Amino acid sequence: MKRVAAVDLGASSGRVMLGEVGDGVLNLTEIHRFWNGPVQLRDTLHWDILHLYHSMLEGLTQAGSVDSVGIDSWAVDYGLLDSAGHLLGNPIHYRDSRTDAVMEKVLETVSAEELYAITGLQQLPFNTIYQLAAEGLRKQAETLLMIPDLLGYWLTGEIGAERTNASTTQLYDVRAREWSSELARRIGLPMELLPPLREPGDVLGTLLPAVAEETGLAATTPVIAVGSHDTASSVVAVPAADERFAYISSGTWSLVGLELDAPVLSAEAREANFTNEGGVDGRIRFLRNVMGLWILQECQRIWGADDLPTLLRDAADAPPFAVLIDPDAPEFLAPGNMPRRIEEHCRASGQEPPQSQAATIRCVLESLALAYRRTLRQAQTIADRPVDVLHVIGGGSQNELLCQLTADACGLPVLAGPVEASALGNVLVQARALGEPLPDLGAMRALVRATHQLRRYEPQGKPADWDAAESRVFGTR
Repeated sequence: MKRVAAVDLGASSGRVMLGEVGDGVLNLTEIHRFWNGPVQLRDTLHWDILHLYHSMLEGLTQAGSVDSVGIDSWAVDYGLLDSAGHLLGNPIHYRDSRTDAVMEKVLETVSAEELYAITGLQQLPFNTIYQLAAEGLRKQAETLLMIPDLLGYWLTGEIGAERTNASTTQLYDVRAREWSSELARRIGLPMELLPPLREPGDVLGTLLPAVAEETGLAATTPVIAVGSHDTASSVVAVPAADERFAYISSGTWSLVGLELDAPVLSAEAREANFTNEGGVDGRIRFLRNVMGLWILQECQRIWGADDLPTLLRDAADAPPFAVLIDPDAPEFLAPGNMPRRIEEHCRASGQEPPQSQAATIRCVLESLALAYRRTLRQAQTIADRPVDVLHVIGGGSQNELLCQLTADACGLPVLAGPVEASALGNVLVQARALGEPLPDLGAMRALVRATHQLRRYEPQGKPADWDAAESRVFGTR
C-alpha cells in the first residue's frame, strides 16, 4: 500500500489530499483545504503564491508520513527567477487585463497558422506567450517556472518543467515534444529561460532540509512530477472503459474534449479553436476551453448566496430556454458583477434579461450545456472520433441540473464523477512511480471504476429544442 500526498491547486481553492493506493484500493482523504483566488494590488491582479506555499506546507505537515508528494495546478501562469533562484515578484493572474490586445501584436510577428502548426494550441489571450509579451522580460530573469514547477522547486531546490503544463504555454512543439526554439527566437525569448522538460512520473528530487524540518516529513521523501496541469491529472482519472469517450473536466473552467494518440493540426481544428495539450503517457488532450462554473460562482458572490442546492432546485423549475447567452463572450472573463453583465449581454442580443436568481442560473447552465454540445460535436467531426458516453469529472459533476442539461443537450449518456478527479490522477501517477502495478491508463481507470461510485444521466427532452436554442446563441453551423 502506497500513501502519497497530492497537492491540488484550483483557480478558486487548493487542497492537500492523502491518497492510499494498493490492490483494489484507491482512497482519497482531504487533509487541508484553503482559499485561492485573485489579489488586486493597484492595477494588477496577482496570485498569492506565498500563501499557497505556506498552505501547502501546512497540509503536508497534517498529512504525516507519506511515500511521496505530487503537485498539480491550473495552467499558463508562471513565476520568474533570478540567477540566485529568487522569485521576481508575485505571479500575475491570467485574468489580469495586461494581455488585452497583446495577442494581435504577437500575431504580427508570427502568424496564427504558424503558431498552430507548431504548438497546436487554442488561441486564448492569456496563454503564456502573450503574458510574456505583455510583461516584457526583466533583465534579471533567468528561469521561467510554471506554478507547480515553482512550488516543486521550493520543496526540492530542483529546476525543471513538466510536459503537460509546458504544453499550455504556446512555446512547446507538440509534435517534437520539446520547447520550440523557433518560436522563442521569433518573439525574442532567450531559450535559457525555459528549463529542462520532465515526464509525469519523474522524480524531481527529495525535500530540502528546511522543508523536512518544517513539515516533519523525512528528508528522503521524493517529490514526483505528475500530470501537473490539473486537467491532465483529471483525465487520468476519467473512469472510461474504452476509447469511445469524451470528457468535461468541470470546475471554474470546463475543458471539453477527447483523448487522442496524436495531435490534430488541421486548418479545421485551428479555425474551430481546438487545443492539443499534452497528457500523461504521451497522450493528447484534444479539447476546447469553455467557460465553466466561473459565471455561476461570480453570481453567487455578488448575490451573497451560499445555498446553491436551493438555487439549483428553483432553477430546475424555471422555464427552459427563456434567456440564453454565449458563456465564452469576453465580458464574462474578468471578475466583477456577473448578474449585471448577463443583463447587459441579453439586452445587446435583443433578449429580456432574467428576472430572478433562479432564471439567471437556468440561463447560465443551459448556455453552458449548449456550449458543451457545440464543442463536443465539432471535436468528434474534426478528430473523426465517435463517442458513446460523456464523462463529467471534477466539482461540476455534483451539479445535478447541469449534468442532466448536458446529457439532454449532447444527446449522450453522462457519467458523473469522480469529483476529485485531478487529485486522483495525481495520486495514481505517484503510485505508479513508486512501483504500484498500474502499467497504463487503462489500469488506472479500471481502479477508479472499481472504487468510485458514478451517477448516470440519460438524455431527455426533444433534440429539436436544443437545435433551435443552439441556433439562437451560435447561429446556424
